[in-house]
Amino acid sequence: MINTPNLLNNYLILGGLLFGIGMLGFIARRNLIVIFLSVEMMLQGVSLTLVAFSRYHANWQGQVFTIFILAVAAAEAAIAMALILMLYRRRGSLDVVLWQGLRESDLPPIADDQFPEPEPEERRREYPRLTPAGIEPPANGANRNVTVSPVSETSPIETAPEE
Repeated sequence: MINTPNLLNNYLILGGLLFGIGMLGFIARRNLIVIFLSVEMMLQGVSLTLVAFSRYHANWQGQVFTIFILAVAAAEAAIAMALILMLYRRRGSLDVVLWQGLRESDLPPIADDQFPEPEPEERRREYPRLTPAGIEPPANGANRNVTVSPVSETSPIETAPEE
């Protein structure tokens, strides 16, 4: 029952979907953290495929190889996060376009579409803000419909006396 081709097919489809979604995220996004997470998703898709083949063929080779992949992915995650933090401290952004200076000198820079300029401060709409926790809002009568009733000593739920 475990070694049926239909079950293997389902795992391979799921692994392929994980890999495809990761590849799409890697190609389409510009944020370094999202690119990093997309690479991790691609690794998980490959790992799922290896475990499915290993289970289908009743051997341990794919599962052992997956353990090595996960160990390398953990080390890669630590190095990548350290690199991302260093890059963010340098430029203040995680946009990949800002790091075109690291490319080879004979390659032309990639020109992306320019984003529209932000609206001037006077045209921006002011949204309401929540009061921080632990600070009472000012008593200017703005919240007249909100009433707070004190907790009474008698509870509407009666409990049975303990014996």
